Amino acid sequence: MNKIGLVIQREYISRVKKRSFLITTILVPVIIIGFYAAIIAISISDSSDTSKIAVIDEGNLLNSKIEKSNGDNTLYNFVTGETEESFKTKYKKQGYNYFLYIPRLDINQPTGVNLHSESTVNITTKSKVEKLVNNAVQSKRLQQANMSADQYKAINADVTVANPLDSGKKSSAGVAYGVSFACGLLIYMILMIYGTMVMRGVMEEKINRIAEVIVSSVKPFQLMLGKIIGIGLVGITQFGIWIILIVCLQFLLPLIFPSLAQQAQQVAGATPSGGAAANFVGVMNDLKSLPIGLIVFCFLFYFIGGYLLYASLFAAIGSVISEDQQEAQQLVFPVMMPIILSFVIMTKAVAEPNSGLAIFGSLFPLTSPIVMMGRITYDVPWWQLATSMILLVLGFLFFTWLTAKIYRTGILLYGKKVTWKEMIKWIFRRS
Repeated sequence: MNKIGLVIQREYISRVKKRSFLITTILVPVIIIGFYAAIIAISISDSSDTSKIAVIDEGNLLNSKIEKSNGDNTLYNFVTGETEESFKTKYKKQGYNYFLYIPRLDINQPTGVNLHSESTVNITTKSKVEKLVNNAVQSKRLQQANMSADQYKAINADVTVANPLDSGKKSSAGVAYGVSFACGLLIYMILMIYGTMVMRGVMEEKINRIAEVIVSSVKPFQLMLGKIIGIGLVGITQFGIWIILIVCLQFLLPLIFPSLAQQAQQVAGATPSGGAAANFVGVMNDLKSLPIGLIVFCFLFYFIGGYLLYASLFAAIGSVISEDQQEAQQLVFPVMMPIILSFVIMTKAVAEPNSGLAIFGSLFPLTSPIVMMGRITYDVPWWQLATSMILLVLGFLFFTWLTAKIYRTGILLYGKKVTWKEMIKWIFRRS
């Protein structure tokens, strides 16, 4: 164990001291917080953008009154004594962004409403104007039917279908879907990045003949295990620093951008529904209602378990490769296939978390690190979660035992192209 500790220490210190490690460790949280600030700024930007719209209402559809929805800062001004043809060349000079023309309408078949602009109207403005006109047409139709708005609201159905199992929960299905998909995607990237890092580390030592010197003092299995754990600790250290920096930067964000924080609070209080800013605030509130502790625990467990399992496979591949990069691509493809398959199953699991394929994928050791994270926000039964964790630990022990037999032979083998058939023979060889 002392020799394994020395290998772990060597791998950890040598990689942590690299300039690339320091740069990525510091830059990633800064970039994430930068995107976070940009999302907030974009989300609340609709509260400060004001458009001026001139309105000529020949049919008196709006009754010289505009009923705006929450968060709509558009300024409407009714213009009289003008026609559509005469005013469409003047509205821009008078400081208007758009010109809304409403002719005399047949309420049953309303046509001819035009919104003039110098360029294509953006979707947000067009939807606001369409909603305004549609509400006015609806009011006119209610008047013709001798029905008040209150009567219409009384007979208008607005039924919400509830799930008894979800009673007391505030998080929306959309937020749960997003968090599950993000966790699964992150585990997928981790397995790819750090697994490949282990393979390249083994290849470099073999190509530079460093492995021959190390194996003279350390058993091949100890070298492989030490390298896997050492690189894994580098990953855990990096993630730990990222989490600390992201939390610290998040607390510093209101201090760095005080106006941004004030606008976000105003939007949260002023627009309870509707608008991009209100939707953003709603998403943040839904995130707080998720089982964050369980998600973090499972993420760490499946990160460590999935990494250890796949790192042993990548290490075995790296031990049999000399200098032919094409050979490396051919041998590593069967190892990457389960990872890619896991991602495919995860995309189905986040939409149908209780399907047979999703349950199988979350229990099978080669796919469970990614698929289970895709189901984690959907109240996975405790027995499935426990079974998945136990199988993952057993899978790691089994594959480490198998790959150690390949590693101890391949690490000292030079000048020969190894096939999967030969590696399987090494597994069943007694000595």
